[in-house]
Amino acid sequence: MNDATSPTTAAAPLVTAHRGDVEQHRENTLAAVRAAVEAGADFVEVDVRLTRDGYAVLLHDPTLERMWEDPRDIGDVDWADVAALGRGEGKDHRIPLLSDALDLVAGTGSVLLIDMDEPGPAQASVAVVRSHAQDARAAGTEPARVAWCGNLEAMTIVRGLDTDASVWLPWNRRDLPPAELLARLRPHAVNSDYAVLSQTLVDAAHTAGALAACWTVDTEDGMRWALALGADAVTTNRLSVLRTVIAEGRAAWEAAPHPRHLASAELAAAAAVAHELALWAIEHTRQANLGVISTKANPADHVTEVDLAVEQHVRQVIAARLPGHLVVGEELGGTPAPGVPCWYVDPVDGTANLANGMPWTAFSLALAIDHEPLVAVVADIWRGNVLAAVAGYGAEADGDRLDLSDGAGMHDVALPGDAVVGLAGTVVATELLGHLPWPGFAAFLDEMSRRFCTVRVMGSGTLSLAGVAVGRGAGGVVARFSPIDHLAAVLIVREAGGVVLDEDGRPTAWPESGGVLAARPEHAAELHEAWTAALRADLEPARVD
Repeated sequence: MNDATSPTTAAAPLVTAHRGDVEQHRENTLAAVRAAVEAGADFVEVDVRLTRDGYAVLLHDPTLERMWEDPRDIGDVDWADVAALGRGEGKDHRIPLLSDALDLVAGTGSVLLIDMDEPGPAQASVAVVRSHAQDARAAGTEPARVAWCGNLEAMTIVRGLDTDASVWLPWNRRDLPPAELLARLRPHAVNSDYAVLSQTLVDAAHTAGALAACWTVDTEDGMRWALALGADAVTTNRLSVLRTVIAEGRAAWEAAPHPRHLASAELAAAAAVAHELALWAIEHTRQANLGVISTKANPADHVTEVDLAVEQHVRQVIAARLPGHLVVGEELGGTPAPGVPCWYVDPVDGTANLANGMPWTAFSLALAIDHEPLVAVVADIWRGNVLAAVAGYGAEADGDRLDLSDGAGMHDVALPGDAVVGLAGTVVATELLGHLPWPGFAAFLDEMSRRFCTVRVMGSGTLSLAGVAVGRGAGGVVARFSPIDHLAAVLIVREAGGVVLDEDGRPTAWPESGGVLAARPEHAAELHEAWTAALRADLEPARVD
């Protein structure tokens, strides 16, 4: 076989056209492959599946539904019927054979990157590539250059059939490929899901003598960031955009922000793990013996064996289910790293309450990349409720969607003289700084009393803020934001349609300094005004008559 041999470092970033040039043509067609070759793509990625009678064809999905409006599985249809689909559009715009794509790429500057998401097509595809190469040599022409990517088991089959094949190791985990796997597969590239790309992974690929490749990147900033990390090959659906970004040069790449996101599968897994941990925390905290109750900074700063057991369990589950994710916890510490998913956990928010038999505590868990929260759960331990949110997807309580945007569930209160004051008759929650009042606390109580608003100090900052999302009061204020204690709560409030502000009135889920306010939309402005007035009053010198 005359497969592509990849250098261990690329002189310039390599462009991989995902399923051909799909900006111009239907994916995985000869028209898309030809356009990508003509545009100068270094690699043209195509997907391979087998028909019922064993022909290797270009198709991504296991069914013909999405691209060809035919609900049948490709494995249930013979090649003759597959070839007839879209016949009125001409051969270049129908489902082609793998051998057709090889003929088209042969003699060009492009490499056909053959992808498969399951091992079934591997052996047949290798046979097609081998037959094509033999025919080309017999005819005195240049065979198509080929590389392979996709399912790990499929790549293992390819490597076993051809010791010289250019195999790209598929990688969608945040930890590094083990040395044993690298030695066995001998990849020419480590091809990572873009969402898990990191400087560490790029460096590990290069140390192993392989290219660092990533897929699939369609935003300009995402392309710049991947290139700045040292990615040698980038797969994209936007071929023309990637070529423009590459031409900008390293200075532009390095100036790009780091896109903070997870791939959809990883985000779903993170949300599922968080919800499972919240349910476990409810059951464990209710049933466990408190054991020895210790103190930390002072006699009012409690820690129980429940705190330690819950946090240790969280760490164990995240390490097993979400490898490469970091954890920063109330009891066992930890350090976040730039660009790496990090969980912030308070196993028992309200430990003083727990230690004193008061049923008002919470479990708080939030996932963020840098200062951008992505997933949150708050378990209201003694009510058995789980509040949850995923950034951009909304919030819910025990599966019921939360929505504060229409002001439902609250009402204005008419005072004597028919004056209406927004916060009058409502409840606002706040918390002490440990066992101490926060600067401005007394002035805040005065502000609230003038507005006929009752202040509650319940002993859990998590519940004081998160409760807003489920209609418990008009708002909540804490004087010193901590991602361990408060990040999950503020993401839930924000995703429920509430308002989250820092002391300067900026909407943010992660204040740079000071405290944070969470409120229903109709009460946010007035509550913020009262809060900041109290803070200013505390800074003013005492008046001497």
